[in-house]
Amino acid sequence: MMFTIIMMMGTLISISAYSWINIWIGLEMNLLAFLPLINSDNMKQSSEVSMKYFLVQVSASMFILFSFLNSMIYNGSINELTPLSQLIFNSAIFMKMGAAPFHFWYPGIAEGLSWMNLLILMTWQKIAPMILIMYNFQMNLYFCMIILISMTISGLKGWNQTSMKKILALSSINHIGWMMATMLLNQSLWIFYFIVYLFISVNLILVLNKFNINNFKELLFLYNSNKSTKFFFFLNLISLGGIPPFLGFFPKWLILKTLMENELYLLAFLMIFLTLLSLYIYMRMIMQPLIFKMAEKKKYFKNSETLFIHLMNWLNVMGLILFTIISGVY
Repeated sequence: MMFTIIMMMGTLISISAYSWINIWIGLEMNLLAFLPLINSDNMKQSSEVSMKYFLVQVSASMFILFSFLNSMIYNGSINELTPLSQLIFNSAIFMKMGAAPFHFWYPGIAEGLSWMNLLILMTWQKIAPMILIMYNFQMNLYFCMIILISMTISGLKGWNQTSMKKILALSSINHIGWMMATMLLNQSLWIFYFIVYLFISVNLILVLNKFNINNFKELLFLYNSNKSTKFFFFLNLISLGGIPPFLGFFPKWLILKTLMENELYLLAFLMIFLTLLSLYIYMRMIMQPLIFKMAEKKKYFKNSETLFIHLMNWLNVMGLILFTIISGVY
């Protein structure tokens, strides 16, 4: 609990600091607090994963300090970064959150984490880097390439994956591309997208953690469970892919609408096309139980667990309808 609080404090310091040095200190607090959480997992690879994560994050932190040093040499101050310093700083932040092409560490580390720590890595650990990127975000070729490369690599690398943790990690890289696109024109839309992504990820990971599912073979155990659990799991996968009429479609539709209104037609088209790569991965997980008939058990969850999980999933199913009604009223 103490390390979780320190981790959150580090994030809050980073996003609220006025000095670049204080931002860096907040990032390091976040890192040092997350490492004990990784080591607390009862998994064989915990020590190895924590060491890899530490080395990657420290390397990125060194590049951040180098960008400050470069700015100090040429500007005499670190308060205003030079163009080269901005490039180095942004690349280091992309490495910290696992955006392509700096994603080399992300799927492997995700594989060695527990489901709850993976949820933290996919969600909370992206907040500070994303907001820091907002501070330096400019509409240029570099950021557009990061968006498109993240969506391309995450889609292609997921085609032959059987590990559920790696699939969700690659999906997270894909959603980095969508979240960065929101920063081009409407930063407040990023908050909405992130909340929806967090909500869907929690729904999926609650089920995967409960059944202790780590790969496609173990996913068959879920398919043998009761119909409602299987049904809601499928709906969350479809929603994560952004297919209407589910909640995950709404923020993507808003992003595409905003891009179209600002005449960024090519970027919008490429994002739609590259999303199809990820949709294939989700559909591959869904089609197997639809093709093969499997025996189903009547019950698995306790009543309290059933109520909570079903409530969360019904919000996902009805979310788009609720937002449509609210937007129509106001």
